Amino acid sequence: MKKLTLEVLGMSCGHCVNSIEGSVGALNGVEKVKVHLSEGLVDIEFNPEAVTLEQIKETIDDQGYEVKGERAHV
Repeated sequence: MKKLTLEVLGMSCGHCVNSIEGSVGALNGVEKVKVHLSEGLVDIEFNPEAVTLEQIKETIDDQGYEVKGERAHV
């Protein structure tokens, strides 16, 4: 499993949290997704053999948000 945090712009309410957690969480290979609304961060734990980081970013983008950057967990 790979863990990382994405910096996401445009999240402002509970609907944003549900939208991202629901859509990213539904991807095959995503184990956990947690939105931290006040910080503009999304923690993700996923299997890179089942889903790519690009697919995750595209899913967030498709929901109307912008992935600004990423932070790897060591």
